[in-house]
Amino acid sequence: MIQSMTGYGKHVVQLPSKKITVELKSLNSKNLDINARIPQAFRDKELNLRKTIADVLIRGKVDFGLYVEITGEDTSAEINSGVVRNYMEQLREIANGDSIKLLELALRMPDTLKTDKNDIDPKEYKAIEEALNEALNAINMFRTEEGKVLENDFRNRLKTLGDLLDQVKAMDQERLGTIRERLEKAVADLKVELDANRFEQELIYYLEKYDITEEKVRLANHLEYFEGTLSSNDSNGKKLGFISQEIGREINTIGSKANYAPMQQLVVQMKDELEKIKEQMLNVL
Repeated sequence: MIQSMTGYGKHVVQLPSKKITVELKSLNSKNLDINARIPQAFRDKELNLRKTIADVLIRGKVDFGLYVEITGEDTSAEINSGVVRNYMEQLREIANGDSIKLLELALRMPDTLKTDKNDIDPKEYKAIEEALNEALNAINMFRTEEGKVLENDFRNRLKTLGDLLDQVKAMDQERLGTIRERLEKAVADLKVELDANRFEQELIYYLEKYDITEEKVRLANHLEYFEGTLSSNDSNGKKLGFISQEIGREINTIGSKANYAPMQQLVVQMKDELEKIKEQMLNVL
């Protein structure tokens, strides 16, 4: 079962005097890249929060947002007037609006409240951890659903590749016969005497260079291996990427050996299907 790296998860926890919101967004990336936006008061917990995210999401470009909104009395907090003024000055440079409106906007910005607490309230931090775990569950469900869509697309394209390979197998004998006739005609047009046995040996050697039996077998095996990997318990986009590279190698070799227009047309179709698989592969975890 594969998972997409694209996902979204959000969870809100309401405490007596605060509302805690955790939001996660992820896009495809070769490695794990976490961009965290959290209040200054929780900076010393950032590494722990990052580790929790990394243990679950593994890969992807992740935007992590932690928002703490005071909804009731909190005697330990007061307005950080210097920060608010700075925000208002910056906002005024962008839009010369009413001071009350600018103040309202500024108060919504990060770090506009300061607290005398030196330690984070354990209950508050536990609520943050719970919210993060719930958001991780939500984004994982999103990734799984997106993965099902990708898996269906991959299976359809694998079937198309398999059908095209069957057509390649069906026309292979015809292809070799056509190549043989073409060579015999070219020699006949030279109007020179040739030793029949020697010519037959050279012809066989020449035709062996165009033999694609091994490529057909390997390509069929790679397609089967790809489909089997789709059905495994783990989502392994990198492994599927390696298999798709091997599929491409066999298709390219068949194309270079074909020397037969109808087969080369099939190879072009196979390359097109594989390219679409590779594009979607970028989103697989």
